[in-house]
Amino acid sequence: MRKDHMKSAHHEQIRIVNFKETKIAVFEHYGNPRHQGDSIRKFIEWRRLNHLPPKVSATYNIVYNNPAEVKPEEYRIDLCAEIKQDVAENKFGVRNKTIPSGRCAVLRHIGSDDTFEKAVRYLYADWLPQSGEELRDFPLFFQGVTFFPDVPENESIVDIYLPLKD
Repeated sequence: MRKDHMKSAHHEQIRIVNFKETKIAVFEHYGNPRHQGDSIRKFIEWRRLNHLPPKVSATYNIVYNNPAEVKPEEYRIDLCAEIKQDVAENKFGVRNKTIPSGRCAVLRHIGSDDTFEKAVRYLYADWLPQSGEELRDFPLFFQGVTFFPDVPENESIVDIYLPLKD
C-alpha cells in the first residue's frame, strides 16, 4: 500500500513544461563518480572567479548515464551554470553549451541525495511508460534550486527534467 501511495504522490507532482533554451557554462566530468567532488570544487572555483554564484546564475547538471549502470571510466556528467555571455577560454576547461528548448516532464525532489535516485527511477520506470510520452534526444538534467549548506540537506530542492518529444 505504501509503495502505491508514493507512486501516486509522485505522479501528481509531475508537470509538463516548455523549457526555454538556456545558454550554459559547462565543466565536463568524465570518469569515476568518486572523483566528481574534485570536478565540483574546480567548477565552484571557476564560478567564484567569474562572479556567477547560484543566486545569480542557475545551476544545472546534465546526466549522460547512470553511474550504477556503467563502468566508472564511462561515467559522464556536465556541471553547468546559466550564462548570458560566452565563456572565454580558461584554464579550468569550462566551455559553452546550450540546453535546448522543448517539452519536459519535471519532478521536484525535496530532500537529501539518498532518495534522489528513487525519484529518477520513478520517472523512467513508472511515469514514462504510463504517460504516453516519448523521450526526446537529450539527456536527463537537473536544476538545483536550493543547496546545502544554504539550507539543511533535508530541505534541498532539485527539479528533475526529463526531455520529451513535442
